Amino acid sequence: MTGESVVRGTVVEAGESTNDTDIDADTTDGTEPRDLLDGRGGDGDNAPIRRWNPDLDARMAAFESSVEHVLSPILDALSTAGPGRITLVPDTHYPFHPSTGMVTDPALVGATLSLLDDRTDAELAVAGTSSAAIAFERTTDYLGYPSLVARTGAELVDCSDDDLERERYVLTNDDHAVAVSVPVPLRESAVIAVPTLRPTDAGTFAGGRRTLARLVDAVADSAATAVAATHAIDPRGSLLDATTAYGESPYAANALFSGPTPAVDTLGASLLGQSSIADRTRAAELEAMGTTDGAGEISTVRVTPVGTAADASGVDFEQHLATLRERLDGASLPPSDATHPAVSAAYRLYAAVGGDAVPPQLDARGGH
Repeated sequence: MTGESVVRGTVVEAGESTNDTDIDADTTDGTEPRDLLDGRGGDGDNAPIRRWNPDLDARMAAFESSVEHVLSPILDALSTAGPGRITLVPDTHYPFHPSTGMVTDPALVGATLSLLDDRTDAELAVAGTSSAAIAFERTTDYLGYPSLVARTGAELVDCSDDDLERERYVLTNDDHAVAVSVPVPLRESAVIAVPTLRPTDAGTFAGGRRTLARLVDAVADSAATAVAATHAIDPRGSLLDATTAYGESPYAANALFSGPTPAVDTLGASLLGQSSIADRTRAAELEAMGTTDGAGEISTVRVTPVGTAADASGVDFEQHLATLRERLDGASLPPSDATHPAVSAAYRLYAAVGGDAVPPQLDARGGH
């Protein structure tokens, strides 16, 4: 579980040639701060588009065998069912550098798309949503998703798009009812959640259910919405990216987990050492909604090492878990009025290299 993460990256200016692809974009002297909602600076069309570009080909190759192993049961089920469309839902809530552990590594998504393209005849998609902080299109541009999905012809779907048709789904149990409005493309897809191993601002595990909940509209609290969204979308499972996990700082865990979404979420929460009153309240709410937190299904979760760790023989599942629990126990983000560590670890480097301003949203972040 220790050792270097497979995550590697450099910051490139738009228009520079890379090993992956050439990026064509306007350039500027960088004197005007950029509005991350639309990517434009004070002088409009002269603003740059800058992206993280972390040697995608090599990093996708490092994931291939591990993804195929850990996703084997889900792949077998998809091959049998033959869905017309498969949608991956990674954590793309903000364009953090992948080495922070705060977003799903795009290389993992790319390797999974490639595998699905080889093993199924389904149309492929990657779904996310815009937020008050930043548009989905801008986030995916920074993380390199347009060129990544082009490799398999997958579609990028912004679930906040007003033109998407939606269906109302109501989860009921006794006196409890939670309604969510779900984009039809998700209801009609075989969905795989691809979260990363990190806490939220509230101290809970971000996980597959909360990643799915970001794609629906609801008025209920986050715990109930996550349960209802998961019931409505009915994912085929989760692929948890623990290549780089976030505890109180990024940690190269070099592992992937896969299994039923509730079970993977339960395991992820346990690895972060969550035992707060908020977590106990969440468990009570889940029970009240007629669903369990997946504790009895943890044995169905598969784990596989990634990168240099994948070369080791005789993977010890329990040792993987013990190591992660030790390193990530009590994981939390800094107070919301403190500068996010990703700013120091990545964005200040980005700002220095690119001549750009550190995004102000990170100094008062919320809802992560």
